[in-house]
Amino acid sequence: MPSDDGSTGFLTYEWGSALAGVLATRRQLRALRLRPGGQEPVAQLRCRRCLGRTRVCTRMAWLYRVDLALPVRPMTPAKAAALDRAMAARQSCPVCRRRYRFVLPLKTLGSCLECHDGTPADPAHYAPAA
Repeated sequence: MPSDDGSTGFLTYEWGSALAGVLATRRQLRALRLRPGGQEPVAQLRCRRCLGRTRVCTRMAWLYRVDLALPVRPMTPAKAAALDRAMAARQSCPVCRRRYRFVLPLKTLGSCLECHDGTPADPAHYAPAA
């Protein structure tokens, strides 16, 4: 059963007790290929860790009405190209210019492992430098 804790003004559902098919989190909407579409949240969902505890839960998820959700916008060629450029910046070594198939630790190492400490990279993990 939902409760109103009074502090947020939203109905609060316990984990697993929200109305399936009526209310959904952002991730659940995304799985249904929907988005909130500008609607405000109507309730909140307490996290699984706080199940059965009496203290105020600081971790929660917003719940949105599924019937008011809109379909996700289709991927356009320009958006796909922008996302590819963004991922290329995270996957490319600034030293050797190879693009790996995973995100590199550029913040901590500044380059790929091979350029950083000489650890040989598996050729299956990167594309040749352009």
